[in-house]
Amino acid sequence: MGMALFLLVIVVLFGGVLGWGLGTYNGLVQARNRYRNAFAQIDVQLQRRFDLIPNLVEAARAYMAHESQTLEAVIAARSAAMGGLAAAKARPGDARAMEQLAQGQGQLDGALGRLMMVSEAYPELKANTTMLQLGEELTSTENRVGFARQAFNDAVTDYNNRREMFPGSLVAGPFNFELASLLEIAAQQREQVRAAPRITF
Repeated sequence: MGMALFLLVIVVLFGGVLGWGLGTYNGLVQARNRYRNAFAQIDVQLQRRFDLIPNLVEAARAYMAHESQTLEAVIAARSAAMGGLAAAKARPGDARAMEQLAQGQGQLDGALGRLMMVSEAYPELKANTTMLQLGEELTSTENRVGFARQAFNDAVTDYNNRREMFPGSLVAGPFNFELASLLEIAAQQREQVRAAPRITF
C-alpha cells in the first residue's frame, strides 16, 4: 500500500509539473500571437498610407512642375518605407526589422513634411479639392497608424514581461521565445516628425 501511495504522489506531481509547463508554454504562444496579430493592423494602415501617397504626388505635380525633386524624394522615401514594412512584416518584433521600419517611416515623414512646406507657396494647390481630401485621408491614416503602433507596443511589452518573469523565464529559453522589440521612432526622427507640418491644406 505504501508503494502504491508513493507512485500516486509521483504521478500527481509529474502531472502538476507537466500541466504547469504546458500552461506556461501556451501562455507565451498566445502572447506572441497577440503581438504578431497587432502588427498586422500596422501593416494594414501603412499599406493604406502608401496607396494614398502616389495620388497626393500626382495631384501636386499638376501645380508644382518646378518642384520635381521634392516630389521624387517623396516617391523614393515611400519605396524605402515599403521595403522596411516588408522586412518587419516577415519578422514582426525582430530588432533589426523594427529599426528598418522606423527609419523608413521617419524618412517618409520627413519627405512629406518638405512637400507640405513647399506647397505653401502654391495657393491654388492648397485650395484644390482633391488635395484637401487626400490630406484629410492621410492625416486620418497617420492617426490610425499611431493607435495601431501603440497596440503593438503594448502587446510586445506584455509578451516580453511573460517571457522574462517567473515561471515564463524557465520555459522561454529552452523553447526559443526570443525577446521582441518595440516599434519606436528614433530621437532624431521624432524631432523631424515634430518639426514637419501636418498634412493640412
